[in-house]
Formats: sequence, C-alpha cells, structure tokens
Amino acid sequence: MELKNHKKLKTRIGHGKAAYKTNTGKSYPLGATVYPNGVNFSIFSKNSEKVELCLFHDVDDATPFQVIPLDATKNKSFYYWHVFVKDLKPDALYGYKIYGEYNPSKGHRFDGTKLLLDPYARAVVKGENYSRTAATLPGDNTPYAMKGVVIDPYTYDWEGDEPLNHPYAKSIIYELHVKGFTQHPNSGIEEDMRGTYTGLVEKIPYLKDLGITTVELMPVFQFDETEAHSPLLKNYWGYSPLAFFSPHSSYCYCNEPEVIADEFRDMVKAFHKAGIEVILDVVFNHTSEGDHTGPVFSFKGLENTFYYILADNPEYFADFSGCGNTLNTNQYIVRRLIIDALKRWVTEMHVDGFRFDLASVMSRDEHGNPMDNPPILWEIESHPVLSRTKIIAEAWDTGGLYQVGSFIGDKWAEWNGIYRDDVRKFLRGDNGMVEPFASSIAGSLELYKKPFRDPNRSINFITCHDGFTLNDLVSYNNKHNKANGEGNQDGSNENFSSNYGVEGHTDNPDIEATRLRQIKNFFTILLLSQGTPMISMGDEVRRTQHGNNNTYCQDNEISWFDWGKVEGNRPLFEFVKNLIQFRKDHPIFQLEKYWAIPNSGEPNILWHGIKMNQPDWSYHSHSIAYTLQDKVSDCLFHFMVNAYWEPLQFELPENRIGKNWYCITDTYLSPPDDFRTNGPPLAHADFYDLKPRSVVVLKEGNSKNKT
Repeated sequence: MELKNHKKLKTRIGHGKAAYKTNTGKSYPLGATVYPNGVNFSIFSKNSEKVELCLFHDVDDATPFQVIPLDATKNKSFYYWHVFVKDLKPDALYGYKIYGEYNPSKGHRFDGTKLLLDPYARAVVKGENYSRTAATLPGDNTPYAMKGVVIDPYTYDWEGDEPLNHPYAKSIIYELHVKGFTQHPNSGIEEDMRGTYTGLVEKIPYLKDLGITTVELMPVFQFDETEAHSPLLKNYWGYSPLAFFSPHSSYCYCNEPEVIADEFRDMVKAFHKAGIEVILDVVFNHTSEGDHTGPVFSFKGLENTFYYILADNPEYFADFSGCGNTLNTNQYIVRRLIIDALKRWVTEMHVDGFRFDLASVMSRDEHGNPMDNPPILWEIESHPVLSRTKIIAEAWDTGGLYQVGSFIGDKWAEWNGIYRDDVRKFLRGDNGMVEPFASSIAGSLELYKKPFRDPNRSINFITCHDGFTLNDLVSYNNKHNKANGEGNQDGSNENFSSNYGVEGHTDNPDIEATRLRQIKNFFTILLLSQGTPMISMGDEVRRTQHGNNNTYCQDNEISWFDWGKVEGNRPLFEFVKNLIQFRKDHPIFQLEKYWAIPNSGEPNILWHGIKMNQPDWSYHSHSIAYTLQDKVSDCLFHFMVNAYWEPLQFELPENRIGKNWYCITDTYLSPPDDFRTNGPPLAHADFYDLKPRSVVVLKEGNSKNKT
C-alpha cells in the first residue's frame, strides 16, 4: 500500500447530498459499528439530558455538516444513547455534544459546548487547529477538537497473520518508543517516514539481528502531545491517553483518517513475519483530562462520576496516578470499556500482549481503597480472548501501593523493580547486597513464593524508559533534569548509579574502561538470570540522555535513538547479541521451574564464594559464584561475579571426567575476547583470577571438542 498517495476520502463525506436519514438504532455494540446499509452509533451516558451526534466533512471544520439529535424516548435504552445513520460510510468523522447538569459539587461536569470523543472510537484525527486550551476554557471548542473516525475493522487483509504468543521462557523483550526509535536525522529513513509505524518497520532487521523476540511499544493509544507545562516541551512518552481504542495518529506516515488503523496493522504484520511479537504499554489508570482545572475531551463530559474516582469533595479528583485523576477501573461501565479495548487490540489489531502502567491503581475501588480481589484484574486474567496474551503489571502506583511479589492472579507477570535495584546496588559495590542479588538472579524465589509459579513471569530489567539509560547509570551520580523546566525537582533522586570518578562524559581511559565493563556486567547478569529479560531501547549501543532521568517531555535528540552510535559501539552490540543467542541455545536459561526450589531434591544451582561451596553472605561481601546444572543437556555452567574494586581469585570446580571448562565471557577482556565460543580450554586450572568489577561465565565441554 502506497500510503502517502491515498486520496483524502474524508473530504467527500456528506458533500453534495441531503442530510442522512436515521432510525432508532440499537444500544450494542458500543461505538460506531459499520453495516452494509449504514452505521450504528451507541454511547453510554446515564445522567445526561440531551445528546447530539455531530458529523463532519473535515477535522478542522468549525461546524458539523449534520447534527443528529437523539430523542430520549426513542434513542435511549437504559443508560445508552443510540442511533442508526442510513447509508453513512466508513471514514466519516464524528463527535458528540452531551447536555446535562453542570454541578461540580455533585461531580457532574456536563457541558454541551464541548465536542466529545467517543471512548470507543477506533481512530481519532487531530487537525492543524487543534487546541487543548479550547477544551479547558469555557465555550465551544468544536473548531479545535479532535474527531472520531468511523472504521470498519473487518476489511483489512491480514494475509493469514495471527498473534505469535511466544512463551515468556523464550522471550527477549525490547522496550522502545515508536517515534524516538526512528526520528533522529541519522536513522537512514526517509524524512517524512521518520517517527512512524511505517518507519519502525524499516528497523525490524536491526531488532531481528540483535535477537529480539518481543517489542514492547511505549503508549500508542491516542494522546495529546501538547499536554506539557511549557509550550517549548511536549508530552513525548504518551502516558496520558485520550482514546483507548485508537492508534496514535501522529505516528502515521499517511495523515488520512481511513488508514490510521491499517498502518498500525501493517506494522504488526511485518513484525510477525519477522517472528517478533508486539506488546503494548497501556495506560488505564488515568487520562489526559487531568484534574478539576483540566480539559474536557470525553469522559468528564460523558459521565464524570462513573469514569473517575472522585475525592471526598466530588468537585475534585482522587489522584493515585500522579497525573491529576484516577480512572475508576472497577466501576462496571469502565470495566467493560477496558475489556472491550483489550479485546479490540487482540482480535482486530493482532497484538500479542500488554504491559499495564501503574497496574496497582486497578486494584482500587471507587473510593480509592485497595481491594483483595479487584474484579477488573481477575477479568483480564481470566478472559478467554486474552488467554494466550502476555499480561504484565507495573505492580505499583503513586498512592503508596507496591505489590511486586504480591500482585493477584495466576497469570499476571510483573515488572520486577526489586530485581533492578538489587542488581544495580550489588554491581555498584554496596554492602549487604550479596543475598538479595543471589535471590534476584535465581528468579526472585524469596519474592515470589506462590507455589508452582513460572519464574519467567518475573520481567527482569536494569533500565526502562523511566530513569537513566544504562550508559547514564554508569556515568552520573545525580540526575540532570534542568531541561525539563521543573528546577531539577522531577524524576527519581535515588538511582543506585555511579559515575566512577567523573560526572558525565570523560576522556579518561580508565574511567571509560570501568564504565564499559559495568555495562557488560549488567547485560551478562540480566540476560543470564532466571526470568524474562527486558532491554531498554539503545542500551546495547550506549544511548545517552546526558543524565536526564525523566525525559517524558523531551521530543528531541535527548530522547531519540542516535543511530550514529551503532557502528561506534559495534563491539558492545555484538557482545549483547552473543549473550542473547547463548541464552536461547541453552535450556537452563529457559527453565519453567525455579533453579533452587527448596525441598525439591537436587537443585539446578549451587552457591559458592571465592572458595567452592563456601558462599560468603556477610554484610561486606562483594562476590558470589554459582554453578548451574543443565539437566536436559547434562552440561554445567559456572558463574563468578566480582563486584569488588580489587581483583579476587576464585577456586574452580573440579573437571568431570572427559570434560574441561571453557571461558565464554570475561567482561574484563577487550573485544572480541570478552565473548568467545571457540576459545581454548582452561586445562588443569584450579583457580581463576577475576579482575576488579568483572563477571566470568564458564561452560563445560568435552576435552577434545568443546560442545
């Protein structure tokens, strides 16, 4: 499909014909549903008094070409307003005017001057005249509002594509930002294709070469880029959705409404052809409408008291998201909306799973109190349409809930923030970290105590979009967020980072060598720990944000993937690529039971210190060794980790008869010797000298030929 040559079909909608005829329609399905003879519209609004459906020729039209009033006696069933518009075709643009009581003291914020988005709109368009301010101030915002697009989801040719649904045990997740991955001028992509779904397709070979099995896309629900505290900044990350069913239209190469969904599906289909899953970072904890001073886009004007958790004084919003409002996710109408949206992305868009931002918010009731058995979370876990998808929780919120290790259900995976912190602190050289580090690399068994749990449901990561990049983690002691315009008050203050002598960039070769070695240490531990590894975009080539650990508003080269770093850091890229392949090649790293289950007979892991069978768990210990037994292939692996700033000599296990140890990885060595699959055996070696801050991985092989 040559997207950029699509004609603007939307400009023909309604031109040159009389007003569309209507009939009563029906209350289901919700949203705009295409039939051969027209379109059925249905929307929920319990307490409204009057509803108008507005149809538009173009997104920047100041007035609709047809206003269809809905009669409460004919076009309303229970809480649902509905109408059937005869002969209307897909690609029509629409919105709603909802009239009722405006009384914030009761929680009601009906405002018939505002054009509202349908929460079920399958696509949304934003015109050149769009204004967030117009949705915030009193008065009619129709000329400046986003509009929904009528989409027929069943005309797309999937060419036999189905979601891949790789098991966690075989997954390597790569978190990326759709725009930021290809927006940089040196991306090698045609200028008007940069930062788009189509542009991302051009970089699939890079991800395939690295060994990625799953991309986790930062938010792609329609959001408002202008939501920022300064006109010079933007909402770059997108963690403030407007429409849960709609792909973000600004990521489209083509600006035509009728192909927004298709361009996203083209991207998914291309990833699947390469064997790579697509999972979405979804935000169901709050919306872009903000607090009581914020704009009215949709939910506030439809039924404010249903969609949001309100404060004790219902004029105000409870805020467990840190973004001004909290979606009332366990309210039955909102529950249905969330489930319907997830079903839409799986069945119509073929995505393979979801990572739920601040998922602990979804465990709160309509008053904000934590629930033991939140209905929405159980419904997501048990829904048959979602049964093969990945569902991953960010198991905390900004209201004080931290549920890593205790999130409900039998299927949910979790971002393991404790793993991140334990590994960071141990490799930095903190005291008292050897036991937490050991637990984390062995699947966090002390954290996840539920019987029969798959250890791969721990999503292990060192960095993510939120915080330092891996390069910056070893280059900065402190955050440097002044460019965000908040006086360096935003972002985390404790990153468990170190600059190893100089803050930021340095030409000092010793400091630079230490930093690179620590990066390789982090990757070695991450990719060979038990659990599912997740890599953050660009860490494999030392992407830097120059010490900014909260780039939510930086839509510029601070955040974008700098493709010039790929060749400059090719040895590190190859090191990471080799580690990924090594993980894939050996069943021990894909085991679906814990390496060290208590009272389960012979474990797969044995712990050591610098002396065999004598792990040093003391407060001042900075080293650990362990032997893994891959019982499937009858092969041993021996790991030695020296987080100390001086060299240490480690005793080696005795060779089994006919076997030798081969060094696979020694992070202290320079490329290509830092990763070797065909190196010489450590013949008759009893000890291995580990240099400061280094990790060594040995693999057992036959004496004559390494296997």
